[in-house]
Amino acid sequence: MTDSKIGLEPIENASIDELRSLQLQRLKNTLAHAYQNSAAYRQKFDQHGVHPNDLLCLEDLAKFPFTVKSDLRDNYPFGFFAREMQDIVRVHASSGTTGQPTVVGYTQNDIDTWANVVARSIYAAGGRKKDKVHISYGYGLFTGGLGAHYGAERLGCTVIPMSGGQTAKQVQLIRDFDPDLIMVTPSYMLNIADEIERQNIDPATLSLRCGIFGAEPWTNALRSEIEQRMHIDALDIYGLSEVMGPGVAQECIESKDGPVIWEDHFYPEIINPVTGELVEEGEQGELVFTSLSKEAMPIIRYRTRDLTRLLPPTSRSMRRMDKITGRSDDMLIIRGVNVFPTQIEEQLLSIEKLSPHYHITIDKQGNMDNLTIQVEAKQNAAAGDAGLSRELQQKIKTFIGVSSQIEILAPQHLQRSQGKAVRVTDNR
Repeated sequence: MTDSKIGLEPIENASIDELRSLQLQRLKNTLAHAYQNSAAYRQKFDQHGVHPNDLLCLEDLAKFPFTVKSDLRDNYPFGFFAREMQDIVRVHASSGTTGQPTVVGYTQNDIDTWANVVARSIYAAGGRKKDKVHISYGYGLFTGGLGAHYGAERLGCTVIPMSGGQTAKQVQLIRDFDPDLIMVTPSYMLNIADEIERQNIDPATLSLRCGIFGAEPWTNALRSEIEQRMHIDALDIYGLSEVMGPGVAQECIESKDGPVIWEDHFYPEIINPVTGELVEEGEQGELVFTSLSKEAMPIIRYRTRDLTRLLPPTSRSMRRMDKITGRSDDMLIIRGVNVFPTQIEEQLLSIEKLSPHYHITIDKQGNMDNLTIQVEAKQNAAAGDAGLSRELQQKIKTFIGVSSQIEILAPQHLQRSQGKAVRVTDNR
């Protein structure tokens, strides 16, 4: 996407036949490139008894082995690269908080592709060249900040590279610089909204009209909370570093019905997270991605652990993904019941006097799991309100199926996130 081509790209409204033909061509090239240039992939394919020539149609992708995070960690740092280091212009990495970091590399073509899909995403969210974009995703090894930055610049926007933290300064710059869009995690947007209220600023007087939120699961209830408090449209962007970074999929401003997957670059599948088998179209399961145009580190059937379902096209000719309901590796099993933090978030946000700030703690009392949920009251409610505790307790029991202890805290009591929110402490 260059300045002379700002707007919808032809492939976004291409026929299904045209899109599938492009996907098949790019998929064949990707498999051949991975096999020929990555010893790690060649070994995986050989052990699985498959060869790139076995792919004759898109459905044949199911013959190929999955890639999982441990594969990348086992080949740390650069063992999955399919290009020489002299061709790698940038590396990113996960935080490594749960183990060895996963490292990804990019050629210049990869960086250009990434900038293009993020520019396409910002355009789908209603962003235009004349706009200013305030970026509060973290910069550095995390892909959020630089991914958003290069995409906004590619679209021709004015970038305000604030990064995360310094919430009071975030608000000052939003007030003084008059940005049109903000790109940030939804949990940190809540912190910004709290600070705006603390400074007695009316959000309706600010220039922001749209927020592009990603990097963590969030519910439609939280979307409504942000939209009402900030007087903006709240849109979902999806991505992960192993596949590219932000910009794998983006919700469109005209429909707001789930992120459109940019299928000309990323091929999606949904599998049963237990069996690994493909599920029927429209059924929920684990999201799997194969890159179609990456050079430095192609990714083949990567198990994202994100739980969602594929939806038919609406605003674009490409399929959408439903909101992420959670991650298969974030699922909590409490007294035999499968529980996701987003389910609890949805219930507490249905109670008007509770804020969206919460923390879940799980302990063992004898042989029994004990679930404690701390949630802040809004300014018009009291900490320790027994009625609110009972109401939330009953909703969680009715709709999720587990008993819980509820602690209603005063506003501003819980620690605030400076990026991705940490919602759960499991002490079992």
